Amino acid sequence: MGTTAKEEKKKDEKKEEKKKGGGGGGGGKKGDKREKSTRGPHAGAKLPVPPPRLRAFYQQTVRPKLQEQFGFKNPHEIPSIEKIVLNVGLGEAIKQPRLLDGIVEELATISGQHPVKKKAKKSIANFGLRQGQEIGAAVTLRGPIMWEFLDRFIAVAIPRIRDFRGLSTRSFDGRGNYSMGLKEQMIFPEINYDDIEMIHGMDITIVTSAARDDHALALLKEMGMPFKTTEDKKR
Repeated sequence: MGTTAKEEKKKDEKKEEKKKGGGGGGGGKKGDKREKSTRGPHAGAKLPVPPPRLRAFYQQTVRPKLQEQFGFKNPHEIPSIEKIVLNVGLGEAIKQPRLLDGIVEELATISGQHPVKKKAKKSIANFGLRQGQEIGAAVTLRGPIMWEFLDRFIAVAIPRIRDFRGLSTRSFDGRGNYSMGLKEQMIFPEINYDDIEMIHGMDITIVTSAARDDHALALLKEMGMPFKTTEDKKR
């Protein structure tokens, strides 16, 4: 009986070690990731959603100024913001596809909307890229969520850019759309430095209804975008 009791005790100890190893030992990192990805409701989840502050500012202040500045007779001619596109390209996703999941989660945290993964349109042998392979993520914002993001981007994120000297006025595409590149996602206060796996940049495109670049520039200036006062003429 003594030998049987010892064997049973050893079996119980092995079971306990397996349980510990699965939950807190070898699988501890996986458990931590699950805890980070699950977010509970915030403090104002049950409160009514207020209207976007920047949209009200645009309708009450920006539209009359633009109409007076350019002499628009038709109110539909006054330029407005139609959508904002956030795009992240990740070359490391070719060898480490799991990094793309972190990018998707960060974009969702920044924008408040779930992004989609982008696939390669053609194969490139020199880079080891195959057609249809996921190499990036993007999200398109419209409506109230677009105005909320732009408000946070202008008021909070841009002042956190390192060595910031103003946005360039030469990044318009000739049709009233403005694009800019960011070197790191850490300028957004929603991102926790301890939770990220790698620092990456992103492209932000603001699509407006303006037909000319000067109209779009005036629109974004009135909205609070901090452009450079003088550009380098040596370019």
